[in-house]
Amino acid sequence: MKRNLFITFEGPEGAGKSTVLARIVELLIEENIEVMATREPGGIEISEKIREVILNPNHTAMDEHTEALLYAAARSQHYFEKVEPALKQGKLVLCDRFIDSSLAYQGHARGLGIEEVLSINEFAIGKQMPDLTILFDLEPEVGLARIHAHSDREVNRLDVESLAFHKKVRQGYREVVKRYPNRIVVVNADQSIEQVIDEVWKILKEVVTKSK
Repeated sequence: MKRNLFITFEGPEGAGKSTVLARIVELLIEENIEVMATREPGGIEISEKIREVILNPNHTAMDEHTEALLYAAARSQHYFEKVEPALKQGKLVLCDRFIDSSLAYQGHARGLGIEEVLSINEFAIGKQMPDLTILFDLEPEVGLARIHAHSDREVNRLDVESLAFHKKVRQGYREVVKRYPNRIVVVNADQSIEQVIDEVWKILKEVVTKSK
């Protein structure tokens, strides 16, 4: 398998991408692949502090422009401090969320415009895009039900948004897929976690083998 690929996992709240990512890392290690897993917003000290501000459920007064800018700031620091150096070291990087989240959540669901949010992020990280993005598609009602069923999960400001907002997020992801059809692979997340892991593992093996 080829190293130094940047692969991102995307999807709505409760889609299970974080759980799948953790298992995929284990499988990659079993294959002797040097892999680094990280997340957004966060992954490093500065970006984790920004995460605390963005996702604090008490920060309901946050303006959507502020939200978009904070995500872009966290992304910039995270990419240049952690992701880019890892890629240069030849590592395979898996990231829980990246730019597509901003396009779907702030660009579409918040109504700021996908082009406008893309412009903000191009300033933040240049035109650095993932080599592959796996989108976990799920009905919002199912994802939110999963969240409420797991009391040990971190509950953030986005989790308590209305169902209508989460439906817009799903629509936003569909718009992003239309924009980047060659980069994004959609996986049905309304399956057992074992089935989703198996499907994602097959996708990854095919992509990294082709990239040798």
